[in-house]
Amino acid sequence: MKIVEITKEPVELYKILKFEGIVSSGGEAKAVIDDGQVLVNGEIEKRKRKKIMSGDVIKFMDDEFKVLLK
Repeated sequence: MKIVEITKEPVELYKILKFEGIVSSGGEAKAVIDDGQVLVNGEIEKRKRKKIMSGDVIKFMDDEFKVLLK
């Protein structure tokens, strides 16, 4: 599991996918979320602007990321 450090919370889900390089663009981030390919804390998340907090776990494809406040 990889660690994603954020400096403030909450952060919108699509922004984490974009800025961490998990996907190549914000548009792609929104598309994979809309397609149900992203899980947050084990649940399929379809809200692009879902507020992510420290301690949340994001899963996309075979990668898992734990979000921690820096």
